[in-house]
Amino acid sequence: MPHAGGVSEEQFRAALSRLAAGVVLVTAHDPEEGPRGEDVGMTATAFLSVSLDPPLVMVSVRTGARMDELLERQPLWAVSILAEDQRQVAGRFAMKGRVSDRLLFQELPHTRGATSGAPLADRALAHLECRTEQRVAAGDHTLVIGRVLTAATPGTAEGPLTYFRGRYRRLG
Repeated sequence: MPHAGGVSEEQFRAALSRLAAGVVLVTAHDPEEGPRGEDVGMTATAFLSVSLDPPLVMVSVRTGARMDELLERQPLWAVSILAEDQRQVAGRFAMKGRVSDRLLFQELPHTRGATSGAPLADRALAHLECRTEQRVAAGDHTLVIGRVLTAATPGTAEGPLTYFRGRYRRLG
């Protein structure tokens, strides 16, 4: 069924699948879930740098998803830019319909961000800790713009994990 502009969902997906994207793990800590809180994570390919001054990034989150609801009330979150050998991490956090992220984080080597309190994946190419500056409704997603509070590059020699034509891939 074509949208108002005449492009069907299938045509749109097919065209945009030709755009290679980096893969990140977006995480946040939900202090209201359980006695010690709970960590929440999601894989994203719609992530980009917005501004250098001030340092801003943006991630697109499906409206109504658990991460969207959490980031509406929790302003601090983190991003781990995934390395090419972290395909399994990306796949696990991209699964739809999972009940809890607790088991996923138990199996993910990570440290907790000092600023955000959110998990940062070990062996990632880079870590960012952010504070939400703005939320913008955009179709069936929310664009979350965050000010980067900390940035680190742990120094792995791996290349980035990318997403192209519906699959995770290595660059090159």
